[in-house]
Amino acid sequence: MLDFIFGLFSKDIGIDLGTANTLVYVKEKGIVINEPSVVAINEKTNQILAVGKEAKKMVGRTPSHIVAIRPLRHGVVSDFEVTEKMLKYFFDKVQSESSLFLPNRPRLVVGVPLGGTEVEKRAVIQAGKNAGARSVFLIEEPMAAAIGAKLAISEPSGNFIIDIGGGTAEVAVISLGGIVLSRSVRYAGDKLNEDIINYVRDEFKMAIGERTAEDIKISIGGIIDSGESKDMIIKGRNLVSGLPQEILIKEKHVREAIKDSVEKLLETIEEAIEKTPPELVADLMTKGLVMTGGGSLLGGLAEYISERTGVPVRVAEDPLTAVVRGTSIVLEDLDKLSGVLVDSFSERAPQ
Repeated sequence: MLDFIFGLFSKDIGIDLGTANTLVYVKEKGIVINEPSVVAINEKTNQILAVGKEAKKMVGRTPSHIVAIRPLRHGVVSDFEVTEKMLKYFFDKVQSESSLFLPNRPRLVVGVPLGGTEVEKRAVIQAGKNAGARSVFLIEEPMAAAIGAKLAISEPSGNFIIDIGGGTAEVAVISLGGIVLSRSVRYAGDKLNEDIINYVRDEFKMAIGERTAEDIKISIGGIIDSGESKDMIIKGRNLVSGLPQEILIKEKHVREAIKDSVEKLLETIEEAIEKTPPELVADLMTKGLVMTGGGSLLGGLAEYISERTGVPVRVAEDPLTAVVRGTSIVLEDLDKLSGVLVDSFSERAPQ
């Protein structure tokens, strides 16, 4: 009864708590927040100066007493206190309507990476509760992505999902509402940025930051030749003279920079296919692989995976929001879909 009364005065929330971006869904309102997972803090006062887009603008540009922190690394909480503050900020932003009688304490469904440790999962739950949630439920990101992509996960057939985020790339085979087989590697968005930074350093003797590397990846990054001779001018610091420098970087340079990481990702996908039961592999040939996450938008990646594996590959509709849309669907019927939650850590939906 108490939970029912709480429910009247709160807005249940679904969160894709990503390494690169955090997306927040509010029941009956849709996706209300899609911002970088970055928090700027004044270390002298321990005060949050900015969260999300405004904080990201400060990365690499702050005085010594102000730090712009990404509290999640490889999809897991690396800075518990800052993650809690970031969640609290988002909660306050979406819980604008308050009751005179009861606090607005929402139920929370959070997408978490495959294979996270007990400590990491409990950190997410505790951060959510400390930020103001009354109940926290966890769902593995590939499962949430598959639900968000509207795959028939409850059917007795194989659904193949590849979710490529900022910190991790996760491959999962789902059937009858459960994950039959999964693989998780860190050859994802952040690793590709790192590859580009290292390539520019080694080939052009120039230092660039993470934001520049990400801009390069998004603007001219790709796996195969686009045929458009893409290039862009980038600025950084000459490592020999220490002075500012400007160079022209081409798409072929980006392909060269990221090729090893892409091959590692492909090996993971091939290994998952090899380990999949034969009956489900037959489904793979019919239904194909479905890609979600920001990494799925890398030019030519779907075509390259299809060519190398011999199976159809498609990018889900609106791949960037697949995970948070999956959490929203679970929120709509927690009782019916409780089987997709991480059993050991999620709290069952109150009756």
